[in-house]
Order: sequence, then C-alpha cells, then structure tokens
Amino acid sequence: MAAGLGNTWWQYLLLFVLVAASWAGVPAIGTAALGAAAVAASQRRLDLAAVIAVAVVAGEAGGLCGYAIGRRWGRQLLERPGRHQARREKIMERGEGLYARWGRLAVFVTPAIVSGTAKMPPYRFAFWNLLDSLMWTVALAASAYGVGRLATGHHTWHDVAILVIGLGAGALVIVTAVRRHRRRTARRAGAVAASPRDPA
Repeated sequence: MAAGLGNTWWQYLLLFVLVAASWAGVPAIGTAALGAAAVAASQRRLDLAAVIAVAVVAGEAGGLCGYAIGRRWGRQLLERPGRHQARREKIMERGEGLYARWGRLAVFVTPAIVSGTAKMPPYRFAFWNLLDSLMWTVALAASAYGVGRLATGHHTWHDVAILVIGLGAGALVIVTAVRRHRRRTARRAGAVAASPRDPA
C-alpha cells in the first residue's frame, strides 16, 4: 500500500463509520467522506484500493442496517405524527412509486429504509445494494482521485485511466438504469394494449 495502515487506520475507520451511516439513512456525509478520502489517496496520504474496499463494505453494512430498520419499523417511523410527517409520507409514496416503475433498480435511487419498508426480499436487496455500493464507490472514488491527481500536475497515464474508469462507472449506472426503465415501460404498455378492454 502507498500509505499503509500505520497511523492512518483511524481515517479508514472514520470513513467506514461515515459511509455506513450515510447508507443507513444519514444524508450526504458518506459522499463527502469518500470524496475526501479519495483526494487524500491522490496525495498519497491514503491508499486508493483500501479506500474503495472500506467504502464498499461500509455501504453494504449501512444499507443492510437501514433495510432492517425499514422492514421492522419503517412505516411507523415514516408515518409518525410530527412537523415533518407530510414530507416523510411523500418520501415513502415516491419510493413505492419508484419500485413500481423501476423494480430492483430502485435500490440505486432510494434510501435503504424505503427498500425495507417496501418489503423487498432480503437476499435481493443485499445483492443489489452491494452492486450499488460498488458502482457508487468506484465512480466517486476513482473520479475524485483522478481529479486530485490532475490538479497537482503530477499525474500519469495511470491516473488518467483511473479517472476514466470512475466517469465510465457513473455513466454505466445511468445508461443501464435508463435502458431498463424504458424496457419496463414498454413491456407495461404492451401488456395494457394486449389486455381485453371492458365492453362499452
């Protein structure tokens, strides 16, 4: 490793905690933590492979925690009376709508707690959440690392390749999601057109 564990173990631990908390339901902090860790790796203060491995595992662990909370207490939490009740209910309605339209790919765009509340099968959620964590981590970490290396002016073709991989991973997720959504929409439209109409 370029940076080893040495005195940096606590930074990897902090990265794990923040990313896991983000995937469990605390917004934004995981993205910020991973971006900062990848930039630190670009300055050789952390190791990029270790950053990616920690973040992927943290995303899966945090997602499973959020899923478990949603499956056990999700609807009570989202529908409990309070100042933000209407907003929470709207989040749930939007999440259920996404699952109806996007199927398993909704894991990529909804909080884990919504997946649990929607009763997505656990094994299916675990697989798609891990894939989501992997793609998100590679896209963000590789992009931030590549930009960090380019900003220093000491980049090599290897650093540029990592940046391209990061951008490519992000683009792949978007293209795959859009194509799958279009196929589901086309199938649904075909099923509706093929179904017998009620007599007038």
